[in-house]
Amino acid sequence: MEREIAWKKYKDEKEKKKVFAFADKYKEFLSSCKTERECTEYFEEKAKEKGFVDIEDVIEEGRELKPGDRIYATNMGKEIALFVIGKEDISEGMNILGAHIDSPRLDLKQNPLYEDTNMAYLDTHYYGGIKKYQWVTMPLALHGTIAKKDGTNLNFVIGEDPEDPVFCITDLLPHLSADQLTKEAKKVIEGEDLNLLIGSIPFADEIKDDKDKKELIKKNILSIITTYLKDFDKENGSGKYDYKEEDFMSCEVEVVPAGRARDMGIDRSMILGYGHDDRVCSYPTFEAVCRAKKPRRTVCGLLVDKEEIGSVGATGMSSRFFENVVAELINLSGDYSDILLRRALSNSYAISSDVSGGYDSIYSSAFEKNNSAYLGKGFAVNKYTGARGKSGSNDASAEYMGKIRAIFDENDICYQTAELGKVDQGGGGTIAYIFGNYNMNVIDGGVAVLSMHAPFEVISKVDLYEAYKAYVAFAVNA
Repeated sequence: MEREIAWKKYKDEKEKKKVFAFADKYKEFLSSCKTERECTEYFEEKAKEKGFVDIEDVIEEGRELKPGDRIYATNMGKEIALFVIGKEDISEGMNILGAHIDSPRLDLKQNPLYEDTNMAYLDTHYYGGIKKYQWVTMPLALHGTIAKKDGTNLNFVIGEDPEDPVFCITDLLPHLSADQLTKEAKKVIEGEDLNLLIGSIPFADEIKDDKDKKELIKKNILSIITTYLKDFDKENGSGKYDYKEEDFMSCEVEVVPAGRARDMGIDRSMILGYGHDDRVCSYPTFEAVCRAKKPRRTVCGLLVDKEEIGSVGATGMSSRFFENVVAELINLSGDYSDILLRRALSNSYAISSDVSGGYDSIYSSAFEKNNSAYLGKGFAVNKYTGARGKSGSNDASAEYMGKIRAIFDENDICYQTAELGKVDQGGGGTIAYIFGNYNMNVIDGGVAVLSMHAPFEVISKVDLYEAYKAYVAFAVNA
């Protein structure tokens, strides 16, 4: 069953300009929001501009919610839920768009800084499924948060400004790689060798105490870090904050590819950037929720953390955050009861907004042509995910698939059906099964991606725009 290329729908130049304009805004978001904290901060700021109110303020005021009210809630700075209250009671169910805002990366260890042979390094632990060899010899940036002992946070970014230094993980020269090149790809670069080269100049000030003359390069790095952080420290910008090595213990520093998202292709039809998985779905999800005014059913956008490592932890989809916020909404809408909460969740419809692996003709042996997502053919619907025998998947019902088809066809959405590669080749998962645990109807749908989980991934601008339109259609009509 051949699907049309979505670009054919945009023959009118005015319509095509909308595709490119939406893509330009997305590129700005993707370039500036490379961590889940940055995404949450961005979405919270934009939500306030669009009239969303913090649920904590509504609770404190004790006011009852009414149709059209816009509410948001954040969780530990790494997760955000947005709601537009519908005309129907919440217990009748919601239309939910759920995406994740974390991406594969490297995280600094708690005791990362060390010196070896007159070089200073930062030791890392990779996060999510990556091909480790892809992360060497490329410019990398540090995006971090320091939680100080006084309870305040210091956020910083080093490596994104054109005047900033960047960092890298070195590789072995080919002249000496006889042994390395005989290894399997997954072992060419070992996890413990993903160490970030950060400096090489020793501390220059006079040191009188002999015991302090050791690890002078490491000492110099700490001094430079303190200098950099003065520019980011809002509370102690005068230079009072002196960074110490033990401060790494309460840091969250993510190592990500440096540089902005760029147009790709001579026709500028694609975008090359870090973190399309899954920010290419989270951005249109947010924009679609903001489009809702006074919907029939309550519309929800849920943007979560930790999907890349199994949706675990307090900010992952497996936590009770979402359930607790819905309970608060029910309480603010009238008399709360557990049965109303259960009904609200069970009666909801959801799209797990996540990417699909795009068909790549160079690696065609991993794909099955009739059931793959293709760049440029619109929104990709995955009835089920999982691996091999559908293990670990959500498998949407035929009835719900029929409902989704009807919504998309009635609203002129270009869409395609897909699954992730050949049956025995591998597989993957999303947050869909966790929505399914509430007994709600849920299906996966998102944007096709080439080079998924690589430092730089590729998407089609028209697929991004069709995803946005699909999310709007679902939010209003499901």
